[in-house]
Amino acid sequence: MKRAFVRARRPEHKQQRREEILAAARDLAVASGVRNVSLGAVAEAVGLAKSNIMRYFGTREEIYLILAAEEWHQWAATVTTRLGAPPCDVAAVLAETLADRPLLCDLLSQTATTLEHNVSVEAARTFKRAIHAVIADLGEQVARVTGLTADEGVELVAAATALAGVLYPVANPSPTLAELYAQDPDIAATCPDFLPTLTRALRALLAGLPALRDD
Repeated sequence: MKRAFVRARRPEHKQQRREEILAAARDLAVASGVRNVSLGAVAEAVGLAKSNIMRYFGTREEIYLILAAEEWHQWAATVTTRLGAPPCDVAAVLAETLADRPLLCDLLSQTATTLEHNVSVEAARTFKRAIHAVIADLGEQVARVTGLTADEGVELVAAATALAGVLYPVANPSPTLAELYAQDPDIAATCPDFLPTLTRALRALLAGLPALRDD
């Protein structure tokens, strides 16, 4: 049953309402994929009208950019922990920690094509600054344990997330493609496995970056 709307007036109540909306959007995305979640579905999940959701977030895309920033920070914390226990395979650490966060990978696949297209300049700025800070910090950490320069570390981290965003939807096909792959093994063979494909690509990049320094 849809609960009666009660406007949140106190700051702590408004923050609680924001967290409820974000939690509902997260749960829906985990269940059905980011691209399939509408603002109306989020509103229904928290028992509010869409107009009331928009008191807290300008658009559906803004909600998911905020969740994406949270996912980036949580991923970075995990990577930091893994890199702090050498010796470690940096390419594997980046790939495995991304594979362990399917929601982040889903959000990465949607960010440039969808989520950044229907938000305010301020929302986009907040998101971009947060992500750039995460990449810069992880780039320095990667550099310390690999012998790469800080810029090369940043390049490796940025490539890891970019490749994850491209590979994730391909490695997790739609029901139509899943049926096609079940019927045609030759076509199914072209569907990459996410973790080994990402790990191999990052190992190649890690090995090749120093050779390109003179360029």
